[in-house]
Amino acid sequence: MTTPHFQPVDTKVRFPAIEDAILGFWKEHDTFKRSVAATEDKTPYVFFDGPPFATGLPHYGHLLAGTLKDIVPRYWTMRGFHVPRRFGWDCHGLPVENEMEKEFNVSGKRDIEKIGLHLFNEACRSIVLRYTGQWEDVVLRMGRWVDFANQYRTMDPEYMESIWWAFRQVYEKDLIYQGFRVQPYCPRCATPLSNFEVNEGYRDVKGPSITVTFPLADDPAVKILVWTTTPWTLPSNVVLAVGQDIEYVKVRDGSDFFILAQDRLGAYYRSESEYEIVERLPGSALVGLRYQPLFEYFSEVSTDFFQVIDAEFVSTEDGTGIVHIAPAFGEDDFQVGRKMDLPIICPVDDEGRFTADVPEWQGKLVFDADSEITAAIKKAGRLVHKSTVEHRYPFCYRCDAALIYKAITTWFMKIEPLKPVMLENNRQIHWVPSHLQNGRFGKGVESAPDWNISRNRYWGTPLPVWLCECGHFECAGSLDDLHDLVGRGDREKGRAAHARAASEVQDKARSEARATFAENGIDPGWADRIERTEISPVDLHPHVVDTLEVICPKCGSLMRRTPEVLDCWFESGSMPYAQSHYPFENADAFLTGFPADFIAEGLDQTRGWFYTLTVLSAALFGKPAFKNVVVNGIILSEDGKKLSKRLRNYTPPQEVLEKLGADALRLFLINSPAVKAEDLCFSEKGVTEMSRAVLLPFWNAYAFFVTYANVDGWSPGAVKTPSSASELDQWIVSLLNHVVRSVNSEMEQYNLYRVVPVLVDFIDNLTNWYIRRSRRRFWKSENDADKNEAYETLYYVLVIFSRVMAPFLPFLTEAIYRNLVAGAEGDADTSVHLTPFPSADTSLDRPDLEEKMATVRRVVTMGRAVRSRDQIKVRQPLGELTVVIRDPARRALVQDMAGLVKEELNVKKVTFDDNEDSFVSVSAKPNYKKLGKVFGPKMKEAAAAIGRLSHGQVRGLEAGDRITVCDREIGFDDIEVRRTQHEGVDVETQGDITIGLNTDITDALREEGHARELVNRIQNMRKSADFNVTDRITVACQCPDELKNAVEQHRDYICAETLATSLNWRIPPAASSPEKIDINGIEALLWVARAEAKA
Repeated sequence: MTTPHFQPVDTKVRFPAIEDAILGFWKEHDTFKRSVAATEDKTPYVFFDGPPFATGLPHYGHLLAGTLKDIVPRYWTMRGFHVPRRFGWDCHGLPVENEMEKEFNVSGKRDIEKIGLHLFNEACRSIVLRYTGQWEDVVLRMGRWVDFANQYRTMDPEYMESIWWAFRQVYEKDLIYQGFRVQPYCPRCATPLSNFEVNEGYRDVKGPSITVTFPLADDPAVKILVWTTTPWTLPSNVVLAVGQDIEYVKVRDGSDFFILAQDRLGAYYRSESEYEIVERLPGSALVGLRYQPLFEYFSEVSTDFFQVIDAEFVSTEDGTGIVHIAPAFGEDDFQVGRKMDLPIICPVDDEGRFTADVPEWQGKLVFDADSEITAAIKKAGRLVHKSTVEHRYPFCYRCDAALIYKAITTWFMKIEPLKPVMLENNRQIHWVPSHLQNGRFGKGVESAPDWNISRNRYWGTPLPVWLCECGHFECAGSLDDLHDLVGRGDREKGRAAHARAASEVQDKARSEARATFAENGIDPGWADRIERTEISPVDLHPHVVDTLEVICPKCGSLMRRTPEVLDCWFESGSMPYAQSHYPFENADAFLTGFPADFIAEGLDQTRGWFYTLTVLSAALFGKPAFKNVVVNGIILSEDGKKLSKRLRNYTPPQEVLEKLGADALRLFLINSPAVKAEDLCFSEKGVTEMSRAVLLPFWNAYAFFVTYANVDGWSPGAVKTPSSASELDQWIVSLLNHVVRSVNSEMEQYNLYRVVPVLVDFIDNLTNWYIRRSRRRFWKSENDADKNEAYETLYYVLVIFSRVMAPFLPFLTEAIYRNLVAGAEGDADTSVHLTPFPSADTSLDRPDLEEKMATVRRVVTMGRAVRSRDQIKVRQPLGELTVVIRDPARRALVQDMAGLVKEELNVKKVTFDDNEDSFVSVSAKPNYKKLGKVFGPKMKEAAAAIGRLSHGQVRGLEAGDRITVCDREIGFDDIEVRRTQHEGVDVETQGDITIGLNTDITDALREEGHARELVNRIQNMRKSADFNVTDRITVACQCPDELKNAVEQHRDYICAETLATSLNWRIPPAASSPEKIDINGIEALLWVARAEAKA
């Protein structure tokens, strides 16, 4: 017996088990590292990997972006490029600090400062990478290849030094300034946020809605009506704003007189009978009027307070058309205050609580004071209306606290001067999907305000700016700059002081941690963590840097560093150069590889990482940071809601991976709307369907090949293009060549969402046509040239297609390729991922064959549709099929495939024709819309005449003839053709092809149908019994005469198809239990057993 060349393949496959084995193989043979090393002397392909936070476990959004970030680098590696894939971690900012606050069970800056900044920051350092192990496990389990060993971290001194360099560069270009402006502000975190951070946290909420009165100072009976949804801002009201061109009215309401916009009357009165218009006033007539304030807290501050002014932003879309202005708590309000040179009143502290300036509510969080302030206004007789309104409101994207808009001194980066460069750079970027370029991203750049780059927090890169009371300031752009400042020009002295300070901070944290944590009720395990952390001698975190003394070179006084840290988006936006410690190291390597060839992240990053990369690259280098970007959408639960651990409205990723495997999940994700930046409702059923539609058919095709190749002892030589005379072989090779060309084209354009349909279509052609049409070539006993050509062709197709699929299905293709190419005794470290991606070969193109086979498949699909409609199984033979193709060239192309169509549709005869007259009769009725005007009162007579037109006359009209009816000439456009099928024939039309299938079933056809059904049942029993494909069997059957007659008529056919050596009507001796079967409504008992081998 021939030793099988290939390892046997189990058709009962469990893909997760295969993937586990492949993970072990990759680890054992270091396949990823070898794939990168193999291209070290090739053209670089640069990929920037946006750093995630490691404070939580990866979710489906990470897996989606990660899949894109794996497929593209794998593809370009196989195309012969050198593609390093360095992973990185975002280590600073609110996400880490919030996580630490939860662990310490503290809330806010006051609690942190009580514990000690040095202890808090060192705890942050110890927690920041707490989930990296789980991240690595999930990333690797998804089949993603990345370099964890050489990872970058935004908290490392080298990375932070590059951030200082970037800040200094931008600072020297006069793009940095400190300003007092209204910013989105989180009272819990006590820090401002950037506009794009705010965009992540909007929610629909219910809140207060009140309308209050402001009596005129000179005529208190006349009251200005003002509406607001923020009662807490009313104690800070200083002016009221109207629209100069808006028409206002003074109305009498009982004994009161109210002023509001005329267009807003309907919002306050149900009918005109409830009020009387006393006077109509343009907004300009109201400007300058003085009014009585609601509260007297700031009545002595300025004589310009408490008057009516005009503002362009006032509208009549809501409220009363009159806006209350509190300059410290709104961007528009602030600009009004600046324009009028008003003092900016801000009686709210850093924690969002009222200060002593508002004694009634001192120490109270502003939102908590809303109801009390409303009650006070009501008590004063100044409340007109109170209700609840639902509206969009911003919340902190990290701690979930409601934000306020608050005037604060902070640091900004100017964006307006950079916009021309940013917009020009954006035009050079290839966006997928393309509408983002000039849409969401482009418009975001056009309207972007200055970037608030500082945060009033602790764990981050400190702003490298030192200020002196004399007005002098210093900006450091490197460690050397810092050491020069600290050493007063003696760099080595400064470096030694830095190292000493870092050591002292470390000792202090280790010595104080246990007692401080015990005093504050914090788990002592955190002291253990801090005792294990190491602080670099050149650590740049605030709790180290701020212990260093910097003396003012101008006046000799001690300078103080501005206390803020940089926005962590500034840090991640610096990733391209900071990961390489540019410009201090690797300058040539960075400049050669910038901009990146490719990046990918979620849609939210159009206002996050994509934006900050673009800003900093424009400022520092005047060019784009990346050339190509693929943007994915948001993954929601199956019912369209946000994924929620609490609601458990999704299957956890780990469960899906264990149950269905990573390949199926990868394919589901990249074949979804999410790859086009649209929302995806995640469904485990969708992953299962991808396994069923792609993985299983591909595996079954591979299993079919290996099974029969091993039976015949067939073994391949080198993988080469087959030279087969078979049209079927040439067709599948041409089709594969087409797939290679198509996938290369789409991948070069980063259109990943267009790839999977191409792969699915090919698998369908391979399994449901090529292999099914070739089965008998593999089954036959003689090893002739045709059989060998079939083996060579299928082998070539499976190997090349594995290489095509490798970037998308890294596990399955590895398993298949290794067995096919390495074989049972092949190279232990052979990998599909170390092979080149296939290139299309024009010599293999057979467009004529592709069109021919596509037409034949279409005819077969139409025939099956008719059978399905008439509920006639394909195993039931039918008499005749007529195929009508009017184009003689196309008809000639497929006519020689009549035998194939007969087999596929199980019909006795196939006829090709240029018309459908053999199974359809045509008649006509008038097109009344056209002919009504032509025939007028004679329309009824004309209709009857048209209805009497013969089949031939109607065909003539279809061919372009014209005929006379009631003395008028008509053509094809004047009639509607009715088609009537001949009895016993069912018709199907698709485009330019029509078929007529004779559905009459004679007794002889019915008996043959019974025989085919019996073959099917026997084959199923063979499979259930785990017989080998070559096993001979014996069959016994007990059935009514009707079925017995059919079996006897087709005994030879049944035995040949099932490899049966005997087919008996007697129960075999010592028989096992029979299987009860149903053959077209006829019940029978069936026994199948393995035949005894002949001695």
